[in-house]
Amino acid sequence: MESDSEMVAFPLLTTPIESNYRACTIPYRFPSDNPRKATPTEIAWIDLFRNSIPSFKKRAESDTTVADAPTKAEKFAQRYGEILNDLKKDPESHGGPPDCILLCRLREQVLRELGFRDIFKKVKDEENAKAISLFPEVVCLNDNIEDGGKRLENLVRGIFAGNIFDLGSAQLAEVFSRDGMSFLASCQNLVPRPWVIDDLDTFKAKWGKKSWKKAVIFVDNSGADIILGILSFARELLRRGTQVVLAANDLPSINDVTYPELVEIISKLKDKNGKLVGVDTSNLLIANSGNDLPVIDLTRVSQELGYLASDADLVILEGMGRGIETNLYAQFKCDSLKIGMVKHQEVAQFLGGRLYDCVFKYNEVLG
Repeated sequence: MESDSEMVAFPLLTTPIESNYRACTIPYRFPSDNPRKATPTEIAWIDLFRNSIPSFKKRAESDTTVADAPTKAEKFAQRYGEILNDLKKDPESHGGPPDCILLCRLREQVLRELGFRDIFKKVKDEENAKAISLFPEVVCLNDNIEDGGKRLENLVRGIFAGNIFDLGSAQLAEVFSRDGMSFLASCQNLVPRPWVIDDLDTFKAKWGKKSWKKAVIFVDNSGADIILGILSFARELLRRGTQVVLAANDLPSINDVTYPELVEIISKLKDKNGKLVGVDTSNLLIANSGNDLPVIDLTRVSQELGYLASDADLVILEGMGRGIETNLYAQFKCDSLKIGMVKHQEVAQFLGGRLYDCVFKYNEVLG
């Protein structure tokens, strides 16, 4: 993780940031709540994080890079469980009151203290290899759609289908370990529109008339998500003349793709002329976001990303953690898209939608 002195606020956040931005979509508590008593929302989210412990413990047990992994995995489950119990008893313990950033950070902290650096590495590598082999086929299916609006909708469906590969969701982690996930089947099986937040028609109308000079995309999971979903979409933006900056995590967290992994993925996908299935990539940049969690606080990004993003006119936050749980209401000085699938019942309830519903939120800034 970069040191505090090297972190800056994301330059496209609406200012003043202090009064306009908070990296938490769902309020866990209100000022009138008793500071020493956990609220019903806090309890529900603490329980949600507790439900993820068995799948994290299982991954940690089989981490061959850590000596005595099974014993340390048991310690992780115990320690993180105790922290969650403490937060229920006293929400102000462990740097609380809790929000999803703190609950994620504490989980990562316990793993790292025990020597676990990247417990999802094996599954990430396997899923990346699978998705890389499917990439040309998925791209050709998109390219064969002549109608621009229909092609855009297909690309967006691909982002949602890829975003299902999320091992931070206890239910999905279980489905994944049992059945794996089929990208093309997932594309067909999305919940029907209208989605819980559905600005796709508005965006489609803009897409036909407007082009953006530079887009920054905060990416999410490895595998089908980054490769078949986001890179297919990014390739279409490149083809339309938009410069694309992909912002990926500095350090591993769950099955999110990291900056070094993304550099490697793109080098494998490019042909000998440096093209992505026929599309020039000289306008494709990869940035280290400075982040180390599956959620993001945009008041703390790397200087490198701050510099690269300063003249962008489109910001895209993809995935439930970044696009929904922490930044759904984030306001920017330029156009923005928040795209993600709802994979927690608590988020579905808050939004008034269904589990596995889709969020496609487009905000246009005029002028």
